[in-house]
Amino acid sequence: MSAWRHSAAWLPFSFLAALLFACAAQGPPHPPRVEKPERITDLAAFQVGRTIELTFTLPTQATDGEGLSKPLELQLFRVITPPGQKPSAPPVDSQAWVTLLPSELTRYQRGEKIVYPDHLSDPEYSQRLGASVTFAADCLTRGFRHRPVEGDLSNRVVVRLLDVSPPVESPRCETTEHALELSWLQPTTSLSGQPLRDLAGYRVFRSDTRKGPFDLRGETPAARFRDPEFEFEHSYLYRVRALFKSEGSGGSGRQLAESEDSKPCAITPLDTFPPAAPAGLNAISTATGVEVIWNANTEYDLAGYNIYRRDGEGAPHKLNSELVGTPLYRDTTAEAGRRYAYWVTAVDSAGNESTSSGETTIEVR
Repeated sequence: MSAWRHSAAWLPFSFLAALLFACAAQGPPHPPRVEKPERITDLAAFQVGRTIELTFTLPTQATDGEGLSKPLELQLFRVITPPGQKPSAPPVDSQAWVTLLPSELTRYQRGEKIVYPDHLSDPEYSQRLGASVTFAADCLTRGFRHRPVEGDLSNRVVVRLLDVSPPVESPRCETTEHALELSWLQPTTSLSGQPLRDLAGYRVFRSDTRKGPFDLRGETPAARFRDPEFEFEHSYLYRVRALFKSEGSGGSGRQLAESEDSKPCAITPLDTFPPAAPAGLNAISTATGVEVIWNANTEYDLAGYNIYRRDGEGAPHKLNSELVGTPLYRDTTAEAGRRYAYWVTAVDSAGNESTSSGETTIEVR
């Protein structure tokens, strides 16, 4: 009876303590998190042909320092200022020029960057030559009741539209022993049909996989380029762009632009270049025959040497069955009292054989 009373008294107290603990742990409700995207700070713009390419990185965090969990939308702003006037900034609260939904952004993803092209038609391009185009961007998420939560406006970029050339024509690739050499025709007129101005040179791009991406190999002021970094029997693909530079006027600053890509130029270089002929050839009569010696070649792809002999006026023949790896050969088949002529050639790893070293003659004692 006493045990039952003890249990009955304990149960209500335990239940009450649990209830009080649960109420204390719950606390007041927290407002929903506002995911305001961080500001885009790396917006850049560059003219390629009739297109202005915008590149930037999408934010991955909100301004509270936490990662974004909601889909991002993108707004792009554009203002066109006529030639000779100071570029204008996008007005506050202006309507976006382009809006991209989350499902559309993936079309413009290039690695970690977004690349958005502002393509101009022929009439638009001709009408806007010399004009300044100002761009800005921001991102937004959707909050309570689908209301937009906009980030701050990005850095602004200004592009002054230059009259660049059409794509470079007739690119050619040739293999030489120490470099791949490219050449092409120099353009003479602009996209608007005017004589070229501000042509500063060319930029050469290369892909090592034939499928891209293309990396900048260098710039050249002339319509030719020499690329010494290559491997024989490896395929390469080249593209060329004409480069334009204008110092501008009215404090607008220097402007760079490129033509569109040339047609690709493909090449798979083959090693058809023999080593240099060995030098310093000499023959010495010994008790066991003749020792033929020469100076070692220095080519990085040298595979070895061939040694040739002619007996008097007889036909020449090769003495070695396999390539000789050192600049020394012992001819133990030479007979005393006979006169021989020797010469040597060098062979590389591709099987290319050099010209003769020149003959040396000796009478065996």
